[in-house]
Amino acid sequence: MTRRPRVTVLDYGSGNLHSAVKALEAAGADVTLTADRRAVQEADGLYVPGVGAFAAVMDQLTAARGPELIERRLAGGRPVLGVCVGLQVLFERGLEGGEATEGLGEWPGEVVRLDAPVLPHMGWDLVTAPEGSRLFAGLGGERFYFVHSYGVREWTMQPSNSLRAPVVTWGEHGGPFVAAVENGALGATQFHPEKSGAAGLRLLTNWLETL
Repeated sequence: MTRRPRVTVLDYGSGNLHSAVKALEAAGADVTLTADRRAVQEADGLYVPGVGAFAAVMDQLTAARGPELIERRLAGGRPVLGVCVGLQVLFERGLEGGEATEGLGEWPGEVVRLDAPVLPHMGWDLVTAPEGSRLFAGLGGERFYFVHSYGVREWTMQPSNSLRAPVVTWGEHGGPFVAAVENGALGATQFHPEKSGAAGLRLLTNWLETL
C-alpha cells in the first residue's frame, strides 16, 4: 500500500480551514490541523492558508510564530504551499488600505490592488501555466476558483545563473496577475484549490506527489 504523505495545515486563526483539510484528505494525504512546532516541522508538507486582509493575516501568522516555522522548513528544503493570502504574504510587502505591511520576503514584489472595473475578482477563471509546471500537470484549460481584490501584478525576481528560475503561472483580471508560483520547495496559488472542484483536487494531488 502506498504511504499517504503527512500534511500539516497551519492553524493560526485564518478562516474556515476544514474545506482545505477535506480536500487534502481527498487528494490522498493524512492531514493534521495545528500550529504545533513539532508537527509543522515533521510533516511532509505544510499548507499555509490565508483569508482576509494582508496585514491581518501577517499579524495572525506572527502571533503563531508562522514566519519562523515557514522559514525553518524552507531552510531544510521541506515543502510549503501557500494559498490565496498565503501566497501574497510570501512577497516583500502588501499595499492594502493605504498602508504598507511587510511580508515574509521569500520573493521580491508587492501585493497591490488589481486594476479592474469589477472587484473582487470572484469566481471561476482560467490561468496560463508554462511548460514544466508540476502543479498544473494534466490541467491545461481548467478553471480555478478565485476570491481577491489584490494581487501581484509584476514578477520582479531577477534571473540567477546558479538557481533554477521559478515557474510562474499567470491569471487575468483587468490585467495580468500572478496566479501561482513554483520555486523549489516553496509553492503557492492565488486561487483556492479546495474550492476548485476536480481541477483543484488534481492540483493538490500533483503537489502531494512532490512530497
